[in-house]
Amino acid sequence: MRIATGVLFITFSVGKFADHAQESADFDHYGIPAPEVATYLVGTLELVCGALLVVGLLTRLAAALLAANMVGAIATAGRVDGGSFHLGVAPTMLVAMLFLVWAGCGYVALDRMLAPRATA
Repeated sequence: MRIATGVLFITFSVGKFADHAQESADFDHYGIPAPEVATYLVGTLELVCGALLVVGLLTRLAAALLAANMVGAIATAGRVDGGSFHLGVAPTMLVAMLFLVWAGCGYVALDRMLAPRATA
């Protein structure tokens, strides 16, 4: 689950950079302040934290930050546009992130390798 959701977040982040103008227009439509800057910040958060999930480093922290990101997505895009993505995928990703905050990285992860005695 950690790797799959990490890859999904990386994929979500690519759009924030590749199609920045449209993503910024969407953020503006959702009522997010400073949409141009917010788009880069959210894209960076999704990229960095998604990559951390993929390798299993700082898993709980990355999952907590991404959970907060999903709450923001549901509260903005979900509230304004609704739809199966914003009110289907985003809540599912939120639940997955909360699970990772609770469960940690799993057995094959840098967190586990760097601190083998810890309950990463």
